[in-house]
Amino acid sequence: MQLTSSPVKMLAQQHGIPVLQPATLKTPEAQSEVAAWGADVMVVAAYGLILPQAVLDMPRYGCLNIHASLLPRWRGAAPIQRAILAGDTETGITIMQMDAGLDTGDMLLKQACVIEPQDTAETLHDKLTVMGAQAIVETLRKLEASLLVPEKQNAQWATYAAKLSKVEATLDWTLSAAHIARAVRGYFPFPVANTVLRGTPIKVLRAQLGGQTGVAGVPGTVIAVDKECIWVVCGEGAIGLSQLQKPGGKPLPIVQFMQSFPLQVGDRLGEN
Repeated sequence: MQLTSSPVKMLAQQHGIPVLQPATLKTPEAQSEVAAWGADVMVVAAYGLILPQAVLDMPRYGCLNIHASLLPRWRGAAPIQRAILAGDTETGITIMQMDAGLDTGDMLLKQACVIEPQDTAETLHDKLTVMGAQAIVETLRKLEASLLVPEKQNAQWATYAAKLSKVEATLDWTLSAAHIARAVRGYFPFPVANTVLRGTPIKVLRAQLGGQTGVAGVPGTVIAVDKECIWVVCGEGAIGLSQLQKPGGKPLPIVQFMQSFPLQVGDRLGEN
């Protein structure tokens, strides 16, 4: 619960590079401070503030955004998670010329990335972080050499990646096993998929498909327990939960979890 500097700020401080952290960019004072640098270009990555038009117009080459999707798909705050939740098999990085809209600017460079079946929001974020760093360096080189050809986005293909909420991460066992598996991966490490058992909130950190076929029963019911998973009936199929966490506890593989919280066939998840 301590305020900690970001890796970017710490690296800047190590090299004596000034760091500006205005609470807003809408005030004349903040805009003057930024304008004083006379920047040729401004690069934005996961920045939580809206850039006013006055700031967008400051650099000679404008402001470039490193966006973690293949625009115009998944404009907005949570493109990585929404891609996994939707079952997309591919995403990527788009370097975009920023304008006043929400991720609506011209595309300058795009690089695709396969979403692997085991990818979580965390692992996909880490892949795209490396790709984004490489892509912005390539973009800046091409920008300086006048080799970039801006491409307009087709608004008809646009989708919106809404900000994540803790409420939506509560698992709905009436959905298919495939959908729930994507939820577990997409909501990790935040806000983390969760359910309840005998009145206790349980976080579901790892899950897998397969191993149980032709299942039937009330969604949320435990139908099998083995050394790797507890198998739970879904609206369609079954899913194996392999890593769980109790309030105040550590993430545990299922065998260790059950040493302090026994689970058995017939238990019902999602009920108090």
